[in-house]
Formats: sequence, C-alpha cells, structure tokens
Amino acid sequence: MRRITRRALVGTALATPAFAQTGDWPNRPIRAVVPSTAGGPPDLILRAIGPKLQSALGQPVVTENRGGAAGVIGTQYVSRQPADGYTWLFTTASHVNLVPFVDNVPYDAVRDFTHVTLAAQNFGQALIVHPSVPARTVQELVALAKRQPGKLTYVNAGNGTASHIPAELMKSMTDTDILSVPYRGVAEGMTDLLAGRVDLFFVGTQIALQHVQTGAVRALAITGARRWKGMPEVPTMQEQGLPGFDVVNWFGLWLPAGAPRAMVERIHAAVASAVEDAEVKAQFDTLGLEGVAMPPDQFARFVAEQARIAQEIGRRVNGR
Repeated sequence: MRRITRRALVGTALATPAFAQTGDWPNRPIRAVVPSTAGGPPDLILRAIGPKLQSALGQPVVTENRGGAAGVIGTQYVSRQPADGYTWLFTTASHVNLVPFVDNVPYDAVRDFTHVTLAAQNFGQALIVHPSVPARTVQELVALAKRQPGKLTYVNAGNGTASHIPAELMKSMTDTDILSVPYRGVAEGMTDLLAGRVDLFFVGTQIALQHVQTGAVRALAITGARRWKGMPEVPTMQEQGLPGFDVVNWFGLWLPAGAPRAMVERIHAAVASAVEDAEVKAQFDTLGLEGVAMPPDQFARFVAEQARIAQEIGRRVNGR
C-alpha cells in the first residue's frame, strides 16, 4: 500500500450537481457516523477537531457509532441517507480496503459517496506481541511462525482494517501461517492480547505506546516507511527485511452521493482549518497522527486509487 501524498492521483473526479444550493445549511446538529465501535482513532480525531468544526459551521458535529460487519452496516446506512449535509461518514482506509475481503458489499465505496476530504493519516501501525511470545524482532517472529505454522494468532479487528491488512501482507510476503482471530473492535482485541489469549496485534501507535511503556506488550515494528518519534527505538518493517512494506492508516470524510458542491467545499474548508490549528496539531501529535486536509477533487481521485491498490492486495493475499 502506498503512502499518502498531497500530489494529485489518477482516478475518478468528484461528481456533485453544480447547480445545487445549500440554503441555510446547517441549521441543526450534524451527525458524523463512525462505522466501528466507540473509542477508536476516528472518535479521537472527531473529538479533537469537533470544537473547531462547530466554530466554523455554527452547529455541533455529534459522533454516532454504528459498528458491525467490518464497517459495512454504518457505511451502508450513510449511503442511504439524504445528501443534505446532516449525515457524514467518518472512517478509515477500511472504507476501500475491506471490499476485497468481504462478500457482497451492498454499496460502491467510490461511486455511492461524495468524497469530501482526507483529514489525517498515521505513521503506520505498531506490531506488538504479548511478552510470552519469544520474539524481539520481525525476523525472529517470522522464524517462529515458520517453525510452528498455524500456532501463532493475531488480532483481526475487522476485515480490511488496519489490523488486518498489514498482518495478511506480512504473511504473504514471508510465506507464513498465522491464524486470524476476529474481534468486533480494537478494544476487545487489546483485552485478549493483554491477557495472552492472542499473540500479536497491528494496532495504532498511540494505543500501543501506553502498553509498551508499562511492559504489558512488546513492540517489534512500525508498518510505515518512517519511524514514529513516540517510539523512536522501534524499527520499521522495511528495516527488518521487508522491502516496500509501507502501510499507513488514513481517515476521511464522505457524504452520501449527490451532495451540493458548495456544501462539500465548505466542509472541506472547515476541516482544513481545523487540522492546521495549533491545539489540534498538538493533540494529533500525541495520537501519532498528522493532519492532511486533501481537497475534494484530489480526495476523490485518491480514494479511487486506494480502491485499486486494495484490490491488488486482496488478489495477493487471498486470490480475490
């Protein structure tokens, strides 16, 4: 999976009616639907930028968690809402990444939504293991997996999520057999990892850090191309013998298809201003994130390109 950049990417363009008007929008609170359980990175991002969005738009943006079916339930819900600007979808790269791994997704992640903006990205996931796992490097983990095929287990917090994609990519690149254990969300998976009921987890760096600092888990690697300054001693997957391994998680905002262009541009401007705010930047820094408010047309092309890359990964991993 490629890193996110600010350059224009090849893909489809944003399609919204040029003649649509926004009227007195917004004149009531806005719902930001997060299609996963509460407490994850999308919730934390919305909490950080929410007050700035309210100042810019004049109405509160209320987070509504609609988890289930690897994000399909909440995402499908948004796709069926009016394109009036009062129901947003705020989610992760799994918006496109899960499609090759889930049968009969009832929407098109590119065509059935209005692409508003990228909001943030991380520096990759942290690969952490329970202390009982006798491995201190990725090479040692791979060697252990080869000696004991099918014995090691990893937390899968949802197909196509940032816990699933890097794990399956690692397995594919190293020809190892590590068992996927499905969970409803990150919190449940972390509970079982800490208890030693599962062996390893690709998880957000900020979540990993608090448990690394207490010694409850051991960090082996970062999945992005750069080390994260919060754990500067932890090398990347590339540094440990997996060239080209560069998986970061990103977070974006969509509306149902057909939202008015003026509304889309106003929301993008509000998000762009929010992520450049010094207070928000400081909060993002503690979360291992950087703000990237990609404009709507570029974001639409980016999503289309990421969907293509996800299909390539799906074919590599499981032949879909």
